[in-house]
Amino acid sequence: MTSRFTAHPALTALGAVGAVGLGAAIWGIGIERYLFTVREATAPALAPGSAPIRVLHVSDAHMAPWQHRKQDWLASLVALEPDLIVNTGDNLGHRDGLAGIRSAFAPFAGIPGVFVHGSNDVQAPAPRNPLKYFTGPSKTASEPKLLDTAALDAFFTDELGWHDLNNTAMRQVVAGNTIDFFGVDDAHREWDKLDVIPGALDSLGAAPAGASRIGVTHAPYQRVLNDFVGLGADALFAGHTHGGQVCLPGYGTLVANCDIPLKQAKGLSTWSHDGRTVPLNVSAGCGHSIYAPVRFACRPEATLLTLTARSK
Repeated sequence: MTSRFTAHPALTALGAVGAVGLGAAIWGIGIERYLFTVREATAPALAPGSAPIRVLHVSDAHMAPWQHRKQDWLASLVALEPDLIVNTGDNLGHRDGLAGIRSAFAPFAGIPGVFVHGSNDVQAPAPRNPLKYFTGPSKTASEPKLLDTAALDAFFTDELGWHDLNNTAMRQVVAGNTIDFFGVDDAHREWDKLDVIPGALDSLGAAPAGASRIGVTHAPYQRVLNDFVGLGADALFAGHTHGGQVCLPGYGTLVANCDIPLKQAKGLSTWSHDGRTVPLNVSAGCGHSIYAPVRFACRPEATLLTLTARSK
């Protein structure tokens, strides 16, 4: 006598879903988060007649000291020979993360650069329920542990020669172009002081003919982007979103952790306000919280963005 067992269709489907879920977890945790990528793009943003500027945009490293692959990859980007580094924050991901940041960015010493803070440059990360991101932007822990922000800033400014743009402005010549840079501290924590930026720009004095303006923020909240465009920014740089970090293939970003439209949560797009439209680059970042070590359909990245002259 021969017996035959036939699985119930529901059990078969459940097993298939489990296998897909396991495969996705293995890919996102064990493979994709190490597939570091350089995204290249070009945007007309500078005054007519300006020479192009090669901008290396890095963001959201969330560095822990043991993350040597990420450190080595970031350090290797010096071979791209950028004219300017724009760092949009969340560099630290551990109380000892500065050691890894030093290894990652030391090769860029002497290359012009600007930076702003994300909250994780000030406060240590804490475990979170990832499902809460679907209910709105994340909240800070009630008693966050503070990081050594002063040491991070000293490394960037004193050793690398970069400029701190947190709620201030500065002027610098980059690749022959005069650029007025301005930025804000992390808008996600409401540390931004947009009201001080007009005065900071005025303090720079009259800009020479052909000068351009670049606005830098960690979190691309619409109020910040609108104000930046209103202040005459010719290009905008932001991070914070991680591009969604875990995305749906064929659909894209599911959450941005701020109020930017999901379709603009990563990559190069444009932002319009008050009759002006300018390029906006939102970096998907190259890291993740140590409490959420996964990337899915959203590779860790840096951007090499070439800013070119506008036609008019």
